[in-house]
Amino acid sequence: MHIGNGFAVTVREDGVRGLAKGWAPTFIGYSMQGLCKFGFYEVFKILYSDMLGEENTYLWRTSLYLAASASAEFFADIALAPMEAVKVRIQTQPGYANTLRQCVPKMFAEEGLWAFYKGVVPLWMRQIPYTMMKFACFERTVEMLYKYVVPKPRSECTKSEQLVVTFVAGYIAGVFCAIVSHPADSVVSVLNKEKGSTAVQVLKRLGPKGVWKGLVARIIMIGTLTALQWFIYDSVKVYFRLPRPPPPEMPESLKKKLGLVD
Repeated sequence: MHIGNGFAVTVREDGVRGLAKGWAPTFIGYSMQGLCKFGFYEVFKILYSDMLGEENTYLWRTSLYLAASASAEFFADIALAPMEAVKVRIQTQPGYANTLRQCVPKMFAEEGLWAFYKGVVPLWMRQIPYTMMKFACFERTVEMLYKYVVPKPRSECTKSEQLVVTFVAGYIAGVFCAIVSHPADSVVSVLNKEKGSTAVQVLKRLGPKGVWKGLVARIIMIGTLTALQWFIYDSVKVYFRLPRPPPPEMPESLKKKLGLVD
């Protein structure tokens, strides 16, 4: 009902074009963020894994995924923040500006460079837990799917079958992401709409019920989006024959230590 109402109100007030309002900053911002997020994740994962060593990397793999994704998102949000601020301003202040080219100079003239980065801390609040959940949940879900659901080892699966597993794991991760990040997302939206408000003030005003408004729509959107992101990312790796390490397995040295092998 909320989604239907949202579409109806948008079309009634802004016409069909209203549904595509703010598409340019959204596309540019999230492309830059995605590139930094996935790219830096691989970098930090290797960096932290080298620091831990083979055995600890396996034992502490969930913590490794969480730390690598948090580090990657920190930098990715610095790339996203300006475009997110522009998108919210275009979408939520009718008549302010209709395009990216109109909005950027106007915001800079009125509020300076800070206009583009005032939402970066709430963005970290929203995106870092979201990304930690997204990557850690995805990695562990893939591991579990191959272990308990897929009837054969990953090495025996075709590329298409592997990509289906990627999509399913991505969707499951997306559902958890939506739930974790929704309260902070509600705060960021209000914050970029109103000049002079702080995150704490907005949080108090929204209250416990207000921060969860629109969660179902967000679960559908984020679940699909996350599944597609992982699917595209993995497809690119397949196409360019980039390394796609299999789900982690216990190192032989650790098996011997734990007495699991003779």
